[in-house]
Parts: sequence; structure tokens; C-alpha cells
Amino acid sequence: MISLNQLRAFLTAARTGSFTAAASELGVTQASISELVRRMEDEYKIPVFTRGSRRLALTPAGRELLGHAEQAVAAADNASHALRAVHSLTGGVATFGVLRNADYYFLSDLVARFHDLYPLVKVRLVGLNSTDVAAAVAEGSLEAGLVILPIDEAELKVTPLMRDEVLYASSDLSHVKRPVRISDLTNARLILYDAHAGWKDPTRRQLAERCQLAGVKLEPWIEVEHVEAALSLVARGIGDKFISRAVAASAACPPSITTVPLAEPLYDTIAFVRREASPLSPATREIARLAREMLTSYPSPNRPKNAPRK
Repeated sequence: MISLNQLRAFLTAARTGSFTAAASELGVTQASISELVRRMEDEYKIPVFTRGSRRLALTPAGRELLGHAEQAVAAADNASHALRAVHSLTGGVATFGVLRNADYYFLSDLVARFHDLYPLVKVRLVGLNSTDVAAAVAEGSLEAGLVILPIDEAELKVTPLMRDEVLYASSDLSHVKRPVRISDLTNARLILYDAHAGWKDPTRRQLAERCQLAGVKLEPWIEVEHVEAALSLVARGIGDKFISRAVAASAACPPSITTVPLAEPLYDTIAFVRREASPLSPATREIARLAREMLTSYPSPNRPKNAPRK
């Protein structure tokens, strides 16, 4: 089997025309270059150079080998450069999963801050429902991510970062004149988002558990995929929904919607997840650090906790 050292010695000698010049360029002895090439020729029982008195000349076998050697050495050099670039954060890709509503917390600022610090590193942020992010991290298609708890992936290391209160939202003031009890949901026309995830969604799971304990059956009137679509329907008076305080405080929440907390407060807990025994690449480790830093310093809305949002 030809080694990369043999191919590199062969290529350098072919380009410079002598073992001495090749040795000088590669920083080794002339005997080392000569021995690397000789062993390759002995193994395959065919010469790759004609040793002349003034300059090395390629034999037909050497000319046949030349293109393959160039490709192999270039591939090895590119691979080495890629690994060094990732290690030094001058290249590579930061791969990170984020919860579907990450925009309402930090996403644009996170990408901008990371790009300012590491402009040569590519960023791949995958926005999914938390249950899908957790599954992707567990199977290895994502290195790490942010999720809302609870999740079922036992092999993941979970680090809770912040809590955000879940509120009840309606454009009908009679529905939000006081904190909402679980029993109030019996006849509610609920509009729920993340239709694809359905009852695997962590917030829905928490609500379903509470309803089960209270003997209340929770059924959506309408299901859509995105929170913005659900907000639009609520603003038109078609139904009510649950939203996080971050969404309620955002410009995406129409002014006709009012929010109140639940009588028994409910919270989304945002957590960082990664595989227990797998090290993160430097790029992903750094974007994860920034994400944790931004989430833990995320400001709460500047209004009393139980005040309706007008």
C-alpha cells in the first residue's frame, strides 16, 4: 500500500527534478526521500524515475502515477486544512438545533453575534419542534440544540436554561377577564400550532397532563403549523390559544389579543441538550455557549406578571 509520505516525496521529486531539492523543500534528508521512493518502486517492482546524471525523469509508470498522486495528496491536505480550520474557528460549520419559536428569544441576534466573532465559520441552525430537535441530537444528525421540556430522549444530557410563562390568549375580553382554570377549557375553541408534532409537543403534553388530572378533555378546534397563523386566527375571533410570554410581548402578537396567565401557572422550560458522551466540535460548542449566554440573560417583559396584555 502506497503511503502519503511516499506519494508526497514522489510528487516533490518529480516537480523539482531531484531528490536533493525535494528533501530541501520538505525539510528532510536526501536519503529519506530516496528511500521512500525506492521502497515504493520495490513494492510494485517497477521504477517511477529514470535516474539521470542531471535530473530525474518520469518513466511511463511514473507518468501514470502522477495524476493519482496529485489527487491523493491534495485530498489529504484539504482534509487536514478542514480539521485545523474547525479547531481554530477559521472554518467549518456550526450545526445547532433550535426550538420552533427561537426567533422570539434570540435567533437573529445569535447568528449576528456568532458571525461577527467567527466570520469564516458557516452556520446551520435547524428550527424544529422540540421533540424533533431532541430526536435529531440523539441520532447524531444534530450535534446539540435547544428544546422545551419535557423530552423523552434519556441518553441526552439536559441543561435547563430559562423558564417562560405560558399564557391564555383571546380577542374576546370575556374569556380573559381572570386567570384561566383548567375547567374553563371544557368548552373552549382552541387554536393550537405545531400541528405536525401534535401531542408530542412539550407544551401540549403539559396541558394534556393537567387536563387528564382534572378530568377535562382537551381538543383543538383548529390546528396550524406556525404560531403567527394561530395568532391571526385568534385576532379574528375564531378561537383562543396558548402562547408564551415572549410571543405575547412581541410585535407579532396583534394588539386586539389580550393574554392572562393560567390560574395554576404553566411554564415552558427551555433547555440545552447534547449527547452524553459525544464531544462538540469547536464551532458548535461556541454557538452553544453564545446561545446559553443569551438565553440566561434574556429579559422578562416589563409588565406585572398577572397583568393582561392589551
